[in-house]
Amino acid sequence: MARRIDVTGVGGVNLAAWEFADPPKTEDPGHSFPGVLLLHGLMGRASHWASTARWLAGRHRAVALDQRGHGQSDKPPQAAYTREAYVEDAVAAVEQLGLAPAVLIGHAMGALTAWQLAAKRPELVRGLIICDMRASALGAASQREWSDWFKSWPVPFATLADVRKWFGEDDPWVERPSPARGEFYAEVMHECADGWRPVFDPDQMLKSRETWVYDAHWEELAQVPCPTLVVRGVDGELGRAEAQEMVRVLPKGEYAEVADAGHLLPYDRPDAWRAAVEPFLDRVGE
Repeated sequence: MARRIDVTGVGGVNLAAWEFADPPKTEDPGHSFPGVLLLHGLMGRASHWASTARWLAGRHRAVALDQRGHGQSDKPPQAAYTREAYVEDAVAAVEQLGLAPAVLIGHAMGALTAWQLAAKRPELVRGLIICDMRASALGAASQREWSDWFKSWPVPFATLADVRKWFGEDDPWVERPSPARGEFYAEVMHECADGWRPVFDPDQMLKSRETWVYDAHWEELAQVPCPTLVVRGVDGELGRAEAQEMVRVLPKGEYAEVADAGHLLPYDRPDAWRAAVEPFLDRVGE
């Protein structure tokens, strides 16, 4: 079971946070549960962390955040979709929900937000897990590819089955059929008068992405003082050499990889993901 908790982000943007526990951990005054904040990637939403958050909830207060422009959080057209705004929103969640010192778990863009927060506000973070996010600059070509990819989506989709089929099989970015990928994107669609469309604005996603794709983030990585686990899917976007260099740059870096997993590894390989990260959490999360 998940309950929604509202968080006020930068500029008054209303953010939806979701606590995965029944009953909520805050209702147990006799015990203090270490806080965990889960941050999804670009286009994601808090529900993508549901399987992770549920097993975390046995020993932690696990909260997943719908970041600005995503999920059920506000999507104001004139809001700032900057790195600073995403980081300060995460700071607001940690502080307003009383999670500090928290373990931060981030996937893709959410991992970048997590390590930027850990570098900027180290007193708020006891541990960090970076999942399949590169520290190197991706460049203008990558941004153009994403813009073209959004334009290729055959929206509106007539049914959710069409969503699952396109993202799981027909999308030219799919190298082999991936039902998990289809389900992942089905979770970020909602029904409109003319069919199924994404809950986010693709233009806002591109604005969010352009604030980090042109820059490298090694310097911020080197400023993260807490224990940090870098996790990659063997078939994901983060290569082994870059991941190991990230571990070297981190003051307290560790490395793990998940076989037969791609970029969405916490979602499509939940058991292997848990096996990779749980020993680290046992060490830093108490």
